[in-house]
Amino acid sequence: MNDHSITGLILAGGKGARMGGIDKGLQNFNGTPLTLHALMRLQMQEGSPLSDIMIVANRNLSAYESLGVQVWPDSTDGFAGPLAGFLTGMERCESEFLLTVPCDSPLFPFDLVQKLQDALVQENADIAVAAAREEDGNMRPQPVFCLMRTSLLESLVKFMQSGGRKIDAWTSQHACVVVPFDSPDTDPRAFFNANTLEELHRLEQSA
Repeated sequence: MNDHSITGLILAGGKGARMGGIDKGLQNFNGTPLTLHALMRLQMQEGSPLSDIMIVANRNLSAYESLGVQVWPDSTDGFAGPLAGFLTGMERCESEFLLTVPCDSPLFPFDLVQKLQDALVQENADIAVAAAREEDGNMRPQPVFCLMRTSLLESLVKFMQSGGRKIDAWTSQHACVVVPFDSPDTDPRAFFNANTLEELHRLEQSA
């Protein structure tokens, strides 16, 4: 991989159902929209800089565009979930690799890109997925934190056309490496995603 081969994609196209249908990516975390937190985290990643950053959103596009990066709605209809965002990102980016992060995890690690990239290269994999320790002590994949080869576009199109919607069901079809983020300096809240306003407020208080 060269230094300019990865596009970052922020997934902000969901319904926000567990937040009462509001646009989750525009909700404030410590006074700043969640999506802007994600954007700044991507801009501050250690190691090689991202060649580009985009946002997938399906509502309030002008508000997202005001953050200063390209914004695209899902290329499929009906709020089809994170894989629809993956698909849109692959279709729109011009790099060899696509990195995805959700809009609702504002504390993801600053070494996310570097660790996923290193593991993907070392294992000669098609996809690298982050894993984090959850409250029960078990390490679990966090599939929306994903680095993938954009050459997988045709595979993803076929998977979704057949009705597939689960990320892990698609990634399991390819060489996929799971990358643990479990070092002592990893924030235990790094991959926490705020699905409700209550969870978002609790995360604010803890931070």
